[in-house]
Amino acid sequence: MSQDFQGKRIIVTGAGKGIGRACVQELSRRGATAIAIARTRSDLDSLAAETGCETISADLMDNAAARTAMGQAGLCDGLINCAGTNVLETVLEMTDEGYETVMGINLRAALICAQEFARARVAAGGGGVILNVTSIAGHRGFDSHMVYAASKAGLEGATRVMARELGPHGIRVNAVAPTVTMTELAAAAWSDPAAKDPMMVRHPMGRFAEVEDVARSILMLMGDDAPMVTGAVLPIDGGFLAV
Repeated sequence: MSQDFQGKRIIVTGAGKGIGRACVQELSRRGATAIAIARTRSDLDSLAAETGCETISADLMDNAAARTAMGQAGLCDGLINCAGTNVLETVLEMTDEGYETVMGINLRAALICAQEFARARVAAGGGGVILNVTSIAGHRGFDSHMVYAASKAGLEGATRVMARELGPHGIRVNAVAPTVTMTELAAAAWSDPAAKDPMMVRHPMGRFAEVEDVARSILMLMGDDAPMVTGAVLPIDGGFLAV
């Protein structure tokens, strides 16, 4: 039986597309009120029409805008840091612009959102859950993913620090590390059979992940059935990292 999120208010960043959108859909099915944060208003409008979620339009690359958005969301029970992007550049091709974009969204924005969520929870007496979405790219080296890998590995390190420092306040902090997940972002990176085929054969489950696979695993860690799980990184990878 699926965990019940009735009455819970959960913030989801990067909610307009991909894994974030799937999280909002799944949360809504389980009785939660999702607060969807994304940059593109049209994505938020269609999501609100579908699920009844609350929406906040914000560019999380802007530090002040990220803090303002979290303030608008108010005191919530959980935060899913799902906003992410990638710029495919090799070590020799890395640009300042690519670095700032990927690190700004994948790492800095996630830390800011987590900080604002935690500050609000501590002020209210504690409790709550933070879930950071990372990647198997933080564990294995993939061509043209240097900055992306750094951002995701950095977020996993930050997850462990958050778990240590926020645990005394009753706040659990975990991460999930998905494999290639069939989002628009992944489709661009893995559409070439030369990249796709060698990856596929390394998955014992014989497929890449769907956004729903990741969303359901996230909610497993967010819910009341995982009360002693904190500081963990759960691979959602069809066995990729195990073999």
